[in-house]
Order: sequence, then C-alpha cells, then structure tokens
Amino acid sequence: MRLDWVPALSRPDLLAAPVRAALEGMQSAGSPLVPALEVVEIDPALADTAALVEASGMDMEDMANCIVISGARAGEERVCAALVLGTTRADVNRTVRKRLDVRKCSFMPMDEAVERTAMEYGGITPLGLPADWPVLVDAAVLGRGVIVMGSGVRRSKLRLPGALAAELPGAEELEGLGLPA
Repeated sequence: MRLDWVPALSRPDLLAAPVRAALEGMQSAGSPLVPALEVVEIDPALADTAALVEASGMDMEDMANCIVISGARAGEERVCAALVLGTTRADVNRTVRKRLDVRKCSFMPMDEAVERTAMEYGGITPLGLPADWPVLVDAAVLGRGVIVMGSGVRRSKLRLPGALAAELPGAEELEGLGLPA
C-alpha cells in the first residue's frame, strides 16, 4: 500500500474541524510543528493502528495513540490526553492518576470522548483538544524519528517528527507514561 503524504494544511478536508482550526492558529503563531506536519488519506477501515501497520508495512513503533482520560477530585473533573507509542499502553492507574492528582481515573467513555473532542473515534489526536486539557506525551514518543497519529477523522493520519510532539499544545513530557503492551 502506497501512502502519499502531503503538508497537512494543503488538505484541510482530511482534518477534523478542531484540528484544522488548531493548525491554522499555530501557523499564524509561527509554530515549528505546522510546516513539519503531514497528512495522508487512508481507508477508514485502516484507522485502527494494527490494521494500518499490517496494510502499510509501517513500523508499530512509529504509531502514536492518543487516549482521553478523566478522573475527579473533590467533585472537580480532571481530564487529559495521553500520547503513547503503539507498542505500549498508557499507565493510567499510576502515572496518569498521579499527574491528574486523583484517586481514580479511567479512559473516558467513547461516546463522551467523541462528543467532547468533536473528533471521530479512532481518529482522536492531541491537536485541537480543549485548551485546558494537558497532553501527556510519553518520553519514548519524542525519541522516534517520525510518529503517525490520528487527524481527528478516521479517513486520514498525521505524521510528524517525534521530537516535535513536545510542541503540541499543552504537551507535557512524562517518563514512563507508556508501559509495554
């Protein structure tokens, strides 16, 4: 399967509305992330990481999954996104719980995550999330030459140098966020 990557903002039709708006704002601010960010159209059936890797031959270690996690403390909801490599799973019960400073946290229910991000399930990405949500980035993500992640819709993926994940809005590097799957 051949993938034709192009500059992300050259194909706004392949980006969810909040992703497009975030990138346009970042471009105006001169973010180094925007010129390095590429998008590719894919079959929506390949939106899941394992399916895309199998069909494309890309390395699972270059896949980055974004998950939305929520918890509460004293009745106050605390939400974040976590970006981890496809070969790992987010350490929700220890690392994320500690960062959110909550007793218990869990993956946000799919319907709620889709509604609150205005993105499609299987395409949720750190770009375009609500501004008050921190984006926890596993340190291993930053060490990859490139990472491939969601675009907000199932029919495309974004690619950027791993080190630039530190430039994502709200990004916080966390060592040990990703545990072996």
